[in-house]
Amino acid sequence: MDSVYVAVVAGAVLAGFVQGLSGFGFSLVSMSLWAWTVDPQLAAVLAVFGGLTGQVIAAVSMRRGFDARLLWPFLAGGLVGIPAGVAILPMLEVHVFKAALGVLLAVWCPVMLLSRHLPAIRAGGAAANGVVGLIGGVMGGLGGFTGVIPTLWCTLRRFDKDVQRNIIQNFNLATLAFTMLGYVVSGAVTREMLPMFAVVAPAMLVPTLIGARLYLGISDAAFRRIVLTMLTLSGVALLASSIPTFFAG
Repeated sequence: MDSVYVAVVAGAVLAGFVQGLSGFGFSLVSMSLWAWTVDPQLAAVLAVFGGLTGQVIAAVSMRRGFDARLLWPFLAGGLVGIPAGVAILPMLEVHVFKAALGVLLAVWCPVMLLSRHLPAIRAGGAAANGVVGLIGGVMGGLGGFTGVIPTLWCTLRRFDKDVQRNIIQNFNLATLAFTMLGYVVSGAVTREMLPMFAVVAPAMLVPTLIGARLYLGISDAAFRRIVLTMLTLSGVALLASSIPTFFAG
C-alpha cells in the first residue's frame, strides 16, 4: 500500500479514538501525523472531513445536551470566523501556522495541567465566548482546528466535563459542516481527493465509538487531565513536524 494511504489510515484511526474520547481533536492528532507525508491542502480537507464525520458519529451514538444560552455566542463567532480562515488557507505558510499553534499548546497546556489552583475565569460573559468562537472559526477554516481554543477556554471557565463536551461537540458539528461547505464552494475539495474520503471514514468509525464508550466512565478531573495531556502532545507533534521545514529553506 502507498505510504500516503498508510499515513492517512493511521492518522484517522488514532484521531478518531481521541475525538471519541474527548469530543474534539481530530484535526490536531491527524495533522500531527499527516504533516510528514500528506500534501498540506489535502491534509487540511481530510482533517475537516474526518472531524465532521466524527461529530456526526457522536450525534448518532451519544446523547448530548443542548444549552442554547451557552452555545450561541461560540457558534455565532465561529460562523463569522470560518470564511476568513477559508480565504487565508491558500495563502498561508502552513509550517508557520503549525509551529505557532504547537508552541501555544506545548507551553500553555502543561501550565494548566500542573497549576490546579489557577482561578477560574468568570469575566467576559457571552461577549468573551463569542470572541473565542470567532478564533475557533478562523482556525477551523485553516484546517479544522475549530475546537482547540474553545476547549482551552472552557477548561479555564472550569465547566464540568459534560457541559464542556456539549458545547464543543455542538460547536464543532456546526462549524466543521460550514467549513466543509466553504471548502467545496471555494474549490479546495477536488475530485482527486474523493478516494481519500472513502479511506478516512471507515478507518475512524470503530476507534471513535470505542473512545466515546470510554468517555462515559471517566471523572471530571480525569477528563481535564486527558484533554490537556492530548493537547500538549499534539502541540509537541505539530512543532516537531514544522521545524524541519524552517531549516529546509
